[in-house]
Amino acid sequence: MLRIGFLSFGHWSPLEGSRTRTARDSLLQGIDLAVAAEEIGVDGAFFRVHHFARQQAAPFPLLAAIAARTSRIEMGTGVIDMRYENPLYMAEEAAGTDLISGGRLQLGISRGSPEPALNGAANFGYVPAGGEEPGDMARRHTEVFRHAISGAGVAEADPRQASGLLPIQPHSPGLSQRIWWGAGTRKTAVWAAEQGMNLMSSTLLTEDTGVPFDQLQAEQIQLYRDAWTEAGHTFSPRVSVSRSVIPIVDDEDRRYFALSALRETRDQVGVLDGAMSRFGKSYIGEPDVLAEELAADAAVQSADTLMLTVPNQLGVDYNAKLLRNVIEHIAPTIGWERKTTTTAG
Repeated sequence: MLRIGFLSFGHWSPLEGSRTRTARDSLLQGIDLAVAAEEIGVDGAFFRVHHFARQQAAPFPLLAAIAARTSRIEMGTGVIDMRYENPLYMAEEAAGTDLISGGRLQLGISRGSPEPALNGAANFGYVPAGGEEPGDMARRHTEVFRHAISGAGVAEADPRQASGLLPIQPHSPGLSQRIWWGAGTRKTAVWAAEQGMNLMSSTLLTEDTGVPFDQLQAEQIQLYRDAWTEAGHTFSPRVSVSRSVIPIVDDEDRRYFALSALRETRDQVGVLDGAMSRFGKSYIGEPDVLAEELAADAAVQSADTLMLTVPNQLGVDYNAKLLRNVIEHIAPTIGWERKTTTTAG
């Protein structure tokens, strides 16, 4: 059964027309949108993490606030750049947030994406060890983080008080199975499967074989599932894909997105970070048309979770309307059913 969540980039700016003019606006509206989404029936509230930009950078206060205001909806990230993280402190924050939520935290992590800072992680005090690339450092931080949230001992005890290795506290059982790796290629998806992490794939792949984006992403997902089976992990993985889906149902929608419907409804190919990359198209138009197109999207049909990127600067009311239109007019056609029990675990 498909789950549908929203993914907010958390932008804020004082530009004309923005409903999120300050960081406080963006944070409080993120909480309110999660509450509204739960009432509508949406399954997840996810937030992008990006440093040195007017977006969400430290997600755990926001996620904990959402956890305290909701009872069913999942909350998570898409994704945390592990180059920047102190893995043990992050393990404490993640466990505390998950306990508040009752086991609904779904953490997307990765080696990071192009950023405005020249070498931002170094400003946080993290530099690759000898022979490492930044991505290697992110994977090393990930290994320490995942070890810590498993409940394993990580710190030698003071013999005057205890013995052996001490685990981080608090510990949240089950969180270790709710870590997702944001993979931008087929190769990194296979690596994520081998490591036992869920797969998070966005609207960008930093490779291109000439086939449409949804087919390339579906191939990535199949390679991931094959590698997962080969690794012999003891639980079933989850796979998410992101899409921009904008149903046009009234004049307000047309005012905001009529031009986008003309120019953003096909894949784009270009160079990103030195690699030929393929960007997935946006789905903008009449709800019945979008439902048919999404039902034919090979990657959407291969995944179990669809994340809808939302234009957060248009405010809570608009985005709640957008989500409601997707749930009412599109979601049933692509395999979604309203959940009546918790989605945790």
